[in-house]
Amino acid sequence: MAKRFLCSPGPTHRLQFGSASLDLLSETLISLNHRNKDELDHLEPCSGNFKHTALIECIFQMTQELRLDPLVGYCAIEILERFMVKHLKDTFTANTPCAAVPGPPSTCQDLVFEKLKVKFTLTVFSCVQIASKLWLHTDIVDNNQAVQFLHSMGHTVSKKALMESELQILKGLDFKLDVPNPLTYVEILLEVLGHNEPSTPMEQLYGLCGHVLRFVSLQRTAIYESLLKVTTQCCSPSPEQRENFLTVTEDCMLLGVGVITVAAVIWNSNQWEQVVEDLSLITGISQRSIWDFSQVTLEQLTKTSSPVLSP
Repeated sequence: MAKRFLCSPGPTHRLQFGSASLDLLSETLISLNHRNKDELDHLEPCSGNFKHTALIECIFQMTQELRLDPLVGYCAIEILERFMVKHLKDTFTANTPCAAVPGPPSTCQDLVFEKLKVKFTLTVFSCVQIASKLWLHTDIVDNNQAVQFLHSMGHTVSKKALMESELQILKGLDFKLDVPNPLTYVEILLEVLGHNEPSTPMEQLYGLCGHVLRFVSLQRTAIYESLLKVTTQCCSPSPEQRENFLTVTEDCMLLGVGVITVAAVIWNSNQWEQVVEDLSLITGISQRSIWDFSQVTLEQLTKTSSPVLSP
């Protein structure tokens, strides 16, 4: 499994591949696969709604300004998504003061969203702060840094408010912070790929994967919209088709293999087919699915509608 070493303040680190045994890799991959399937089996209708471009860009900017490892940003995105989905579900299904609000249900919803809007920046930042505390190799954002950073953004927040915001998120998630994130899937899949094929240029691919994953995250809406049309072979997918497609947009394993494939095409377009074949054998995801995801991503990357790959 890839090990991280923080060489200097900030996100600069190097990865050491090939240090994990085959048994450990197999166990980890099986665990990730089970976790991914379990997550897909328990999706909420609004899953993915808090992964739009502006919000992801904001989190990436925060981690960059705070000189945090990129892993913190991806984890913060998942923590925010899970907290907001669960918080809204609990708010609208529990016996709350909404029942006492006169007028149609939309009036209550507007009040809830207005209340969330007031503290949303703090909520987003708290997710980043919590994520920074989950690994020994990452710098931790303490409350002094947090107050100064938020002040630089034009927000005056007390340390007490910071702690209350963190606690609200932790309680909302029942203190379950071991959330899967796409970067972890990419790293584990790369490790397994390198173990099966020692000639794989791990360091080069990993560097490219970082850029590709960031691009996919920021262009998430456009990429998955194109993939939906390709999958359904329909220019105007129905609401039911969009609902069923949710298991694709939230599939971390598919995202991981797609990112690695795109990186392989960029690095050496003559060997990408072998990479697709290997990743399909490792994950059980069809080569067709990997091709489709990689194709629409490369189209967005190159700004062309002509086929970049051919099965």
